Amino acid sequence: MTISAVGLCARALMRIGAAPLASFQDGTAEAELAAGLYPGCRDALLAAHGWSFATRQASLVRLAAPPAGDHAHGFALPDDFLRALSAGTAGRGRGLTFRIQGHHLLCDAPSVLLTYIARLDEAGFPAFFTQALVTRLAAEFCVPMTENTSRADSLMRQAEVEFRRARQIDTSQDSQPGLEDFSLIEARLS
Repeated sequence: MTISAVGLCARALMRIGAAPLASFQDGTAEAELAAGLYPGCRDALLAAHGWSFATRQASLVRLAAPPAGDHAHGFALPDDFLRALSAGTAGRGRGLTFRIQGHHLLCDAPSVLLTYIARLDEAGFPAFFTQALVTRLAAEFCVPMTENTSRADSLMRQAEVEFRRARQIDTSQDSQPGLEDFSLIEARLS
């Protein structure tokens, strides 16, 4: 089954007892609400954690003019960029000191490999993230559609539980990093 933005919003609307929508342009209050709230809610949930399925790496394009201020070089961020995780040079995606300013990454290195959270197409969402997003959307849609704040509060608590569960599942899919360059271990090995 293919996941779409409209399908996710329809599921969230059904959870609060509202009519599902067929498209964001179908002229209903549900469609208008979903079209207005969905992109921000999706991006916020994607950016809230270092999701393995949304992590990307890209070599950044250096800007022609150096930035004014503390850093020697500026780089354009990718179009799908939501949040930086780390940056590095020479084929290594970490270890570089940098700052995000607007739509640019600033640093002193002449080249950058950025590890970041990307805005994805919904078809790339795993089931655990989809469930967390639908629950969060239901919480966001609840007050405008039903004017029931206690129900919205309950849905928001459920959304937090689903978010924690999704983070736990996502985190368990990765090997845990070991200690690197730790002076006490090096001293013991010598």
